[in-house]
Amino acid sequence: MKPARIVVHEYARLTTSPVVQPSLDEAQISQTAFDWLCDLAAGFRRSGAQLLQLDGRQWLRLDSHVGVLESPCGQVIEILPKHHDEGDCEPSSRQLLCKLIASSLDLTSREVNEAGLQLFDTSLSEWVMRQFLSALEHLLKRGLRFDYQRIEEEQRFLRGQLDVVKQMRQPPGRQHCFQIRHDVFLPDRPENRLLQSALMLVCKAAQDADNWRLAHELAGMLHELPASRDIDADFRAWSDDRLMAHYLPIKPWCELILYRQMPKAVAGDYRGISLLFPMEKLFENHVARWLNGRLLPGANLTTQASRHALCRHDGRNMFQLEPDLLIEQGTHKWVLDSKWKRLDESDRQNKYGLSQADFYQLFAYGQRYLAGAGDMVLIYPKWKKFSNPLLPFDFDEKLRLHVLPFDLDKDTLLRPDGVQLPISRSA
Repeated sequence: MKPARIVVHEYARLTTSPVVQPSLDEAQISQTAFDWLCDLAAGFRRSGAQLLQLDGRQWLRLDSHVGVLESPCGQVIEILPKHHDEGDCEPSSRQLLCKLIASSLDLTSREVNEAGLQLFDTSLSEWVMRQFLSALEHLLKRGLRFDYQRIEEEQRFLRGQLDVVKQMRQPPGRQHCFQIRHDVFLPDRPENRLLQSALMLVCKAAQDADNWRLAHELAGMLHELPASRDIDADFRAWSDDRLMAHYLPIKPWCELILYRQMPKAVAGDYRGISLLFPMEKLFENHVARWLNGRLLPGANLTTQASRHALCRHDGRNMFQLEPDLLIEQGTHKWVLDSKWKRLDESDRQNKYGLSQADFYQLFAYGQRYLAGAGDMVLIYPKWKKFSNPLLPFDFDEKLRLHVLPFDLDKDTLLRPDGVQLPISRSA
């Protein structure tokens, strides 16, 4: 019997024992899925990432990764952002996650709109497959890109160009056969092979009726296409020239399904599609894209700037300083950092949940990038206990840090009039 599909929040606790009241914070999984998660977490730790923490022998606690996982035994675990707490938060959390993924893939609002997120209320993997199938259907209406393939073969008739060298080496009994070379106009090119590989995976994994039907309809149209034998090589050979412009919208979805796009996508020979994303990176990418679309004229945004280091040793820089965001307008500069963490604006005693290490980090950014004078910003997600900007934090008379909430539902950075950033307050 196939284990039940469960939906939980990030930082949820999972166990093999029965749970009295299953919720988005606690759920029961099968023993085989529990052991598989432990093995998966060990692989993550070897690569320097944290997937979960063991909490005794029968419990484990997830970290800040979100997405969907399917174990070899068929246990599907969907992990949603812990952002909405009140009411029916599962659909809203899933819509938020889909929006952040689309933003990280740098898709336009025309390709993934809010209405589409609201109408398709299903699991994350089915939503990803729906986006891929919709893009593939649109691509087929525009037409696949063909290319000439050189064919070398032996025939009893002349076609194309005669290979004189091979023909002269024919044995006496086969002089009636011709060694020829010719070009054939075929759709067998790297982009189409990758589309076929992704479509085959979707046909096997789709559970939604509409996805299953559309996937098999498209598979019938592409049944003559070969699948990719080397996914890495075919992605490197993907052409981005003018004639391939109509392939651009489907490329990120193809990469996502074939486990290549996101840094923490989980690859493996499972029955479903497993996708896992670090929530901090999704939030950081979304804030960066939002800011970049609202810069005032003359302002420039640099992500992960690496111009300065903390110190020099033996003639070389050591401990590179890389702020998430650096905005420049003329001679003015602003350093911004985004953190996926819940603050409590009423908890003054515990410093609102702020990290002292983050403040040390921002202080170093201010000294190197702003020469010790200017404004810096820490951006956290807005929720019911953090809906207003905190009062400024002064390092000294010249260097100041602002802590601002970002409303993910309305895509708005809540900032007081005293925070002068070169971004417009409207789209």
